[in-house]
Amino acid sequence: MGDTSSMSLHRRTTHLEYVEGCFGCKVGELELSVGVANHRGIPTAKQHDKELQSYYDATRQGIEPRSTKSKDIQAAVQLSNEAGKAFDGISMTFKE
Repeated sequence: MGDTSSMSLHRRTTHLEYVEGCFGCKVGELELSVGVANHRGIPTAKQHDKELQSYYDATRQGIEPRSTKSKDIQAAVQLSNEAGKAFDGISMTFKE
């Protein structure tokens, strides 16, 4: 019969061969991926928490990023480090 370990429970218990039009066979062939949920630009809770923590870390240093997005936070921190002054993303100037 061959190895049935990779078959769905439906196929192992009902019929070993794929049957066209059988809902159980069709469902057993579906492959789900959590990556699909991330294609709409919605961050996961873990990514969101990481971005917020980075934002809070920057504001504690006196840096004001333009937003809570990672790219804006990293840019503000880099500019601040290079200039030796805290960057203000709202006015796009350095704080004195």
